[in-house]
Amino acid sequence: MNYFVTGATGFIGKFLLEQLLQRDGAKVYVLVRESSKDKFKALQARYGAAGKNLLPVYGDVTTPGLISAADFKKLAGKVSHVFHLAAVYDMNMDDATGDRINNEGTRNLVAFANDLGGDVRLHHVSSVAVAGGDWVGRFTEDMFDEGQRLGHPYFRTKFQSEQIVREESKVPFRIYRPGAVVGHSETGEMDKIDGPYYFFKTIQKISHSMPKWLPLLGIEGGRVPLAPVDYVTKALDYIAHQDGLDGKCFCLIQTQSPTVGELLQTIFEAAHGPNFAKKFEVPSVPAQVKQLSGRVADAIPYALKRRVSNAIGVPVSVLGYVSNLAVFDDKHTRRALKGSGIQCPNIADYAEKLWQYWELHLDLEVTLPAGAVQKLSGKVAVVTGASSGIGFTVSKKLAAAGAKVILVARTREKLEETQHIIEKAGGEAHVYPCDLNDLAAIDACSQQILADFGHVDILVNNAGRSIRRAVFESMDRFHDFERTMQLNYFGAVRMIMNFLPSMAKRRRGQIVNISSIGVLANAARFSAYVASKAALDAFSRCLSAEVKHLNIDVTAIYMPLVRTPMIAPTKLYDYVPTWSPNKAADTVIRALIDKPKSIATPLGTAAAVSYALWPKLNDYILNKGFNLFPSSSAAKGRREGAKPSLEQVVFANLFKGEYF
Repeated sequence: MNYFVTGATGFIGKFLLEQLLQRDGAKVYVLVRESSKDKFKALQARYGAAGKNLLPVYGDVTTPGLISAADFKKLAGKVSHVFHLAAVYDMNMDDATGDRINNEGTRNLVAFANDLGGDVRLHHVSSVAVAGGDWVGRFTEDMFDEGQRLGHPYFRTKFQSEQIVREESKVPFRIYRPGAVVGHSETGEMDKIDGPYYFFKTIQKISHSMPKWLPLLGIEGGRVPLAPVDYVTKALDYIAHQDGLDGKCFCLIQTQSPTVGELLQTIFEAAHGPNFAKKFEVPSVPAQVKQLSGRVADAIPYALKRRVSNAIGVPVSVLGYVSNLAVFDDKHTRRALKGSGIQCPNIADYAEKLWQYWELHLDLEVTLPAGAVQKLSGKVAVVTGASSGIGFTVSKKLAAAGAKVILVARTREKLEETQHIIEKAGGEAHVYPCDLNDLAAIDACSQQILADFGHVDILVNNAGRSIRRAVFESMDRFHDFERTMQLNYFGAVRMIMNFLPSMAKRRRGQIVNISSIGVLANAARFSAYVASKAALDAFSRCLSAEVKHLNIDVTAIYMPLVRTPMIAPTKLYDYVPTWSPNKAADTVIRALIDKPKSIATPLGTAAAVSYALWPKLNDYILNKGFNLFPSSSAAKGRREGAKPSLEQVVFANLFKGEYF
């Protein structure tokens, strides 16, 4: 079966192609602009062997006829399904852009389908935006022209392009109305900041600055029609191939759409942020007032709206969904999908995937301390444990400062993912997979780095393993002590010793060891972890005295608790004060700029002083914490309590950043 697809290089298009290419004998013709040849090659590579059934047809939806006469002749009478996805989805679009691409592009596509001949069917991807921005009540799949207000260019052109299909198509057609399309429910993959993603940065900042136990006040708001891209494309593909559905419209959304308040709460939970103690309804506005405000908003110049949008980081039109009173019906869709096994998942079941993908791939905003570019540009910097947590964020900042970043961790795929993210932001990164538990592997990795770059200016020993288990719970787990020492101490020392000779020869270099506040505070339950970090600390203090005359600096950073994947298994840490990876990475960058002997938090310094002066008092306080906080589920073989007690909250906030 032959298909013709517009907008195939777009976000929905990429996943629709994946569905179509799985069909036996499928041959998919993709409309590609001449300037997008590289994008098409990337598409082919994305699907592996199936990519050979993806064929480019060069043209543009904004050009009458779409493609050359010669190419049209090859397709005439041979295409069974035409999928029209090409459109501008930018809520900041202007009228001219919307008219040219969404409207004229659709008109040209409809004429193309009409002329193809044979048994062809047109599938038009519209949007719930046809209901306008201030519809009140239920909007069903059978509804279309209901006199709704369509002031925004996006709402207006999505309505008008659907109208063009309804009125001008001479071939059988089906219309699909996705809601706000979010990332893949299994991988989180997304290609841009859109819809709910506009609020992710604010949620991140709140989650990093406010403890989880602190209750927030929020709004309930209207319902947000959304769906993950994998559901949208699976449903689209399945419905397109069913009989007897021509002329119908299908709404592709989560059936029970969340309210704004429910959606924000779900995202806060994915971000390990605080909960809403209470949500208030947005006061209703009389219809006459809403219409007047709508007309006033329409009269505001586009350039001014754009400036306001840039200032707040959110399209002005998106804010309208806070009070959206439309409820969308997907009855036809559910009936068409019955028995297929395809259904839209609840956002609560995959929000964490969306959040993780956003933090890794879409949160490209990098802030640097003053002097970072001047001091670090051009430096060769090795970062171990670079594929996640502190190491990942440090690597992004080093690259943003102009350093050549050498990414070292165990898994090549994760390192290449980090490399891609850094390069997408304009930085330079190189991948060197290495099992840092294996001394021979460390030797081989170090030698290869020196062979490729000649020298290393900076080594950040970040890779580490933490084990939260009391000594009495470790009597039959001596291997815990061995493996933490192997990675945290022997692995780091081996890496230092491999790069030290070249630093000495060049008479300059810097080594930064990520240590722990536990070394200063003697954290109970962390004997294996703290001992390994303390060993590295002692080694580094001795080394520092030996290499001072060689202009080699050694810095220890006694990190407090940082919200990274390493602490994720201990759910209690969701409720205690932590540093964000960004704050931790800024500390590392400042260490590279200022080259101090060590960096510690005030609590860490106070803990070290108190242990030196009043060791018994120190033990008394730590013992209180030891008994106050439970062992992990892994250590005790039971489920941890989800929320801390008031006593635990007070203790954790008195000793911010400490491990319990």
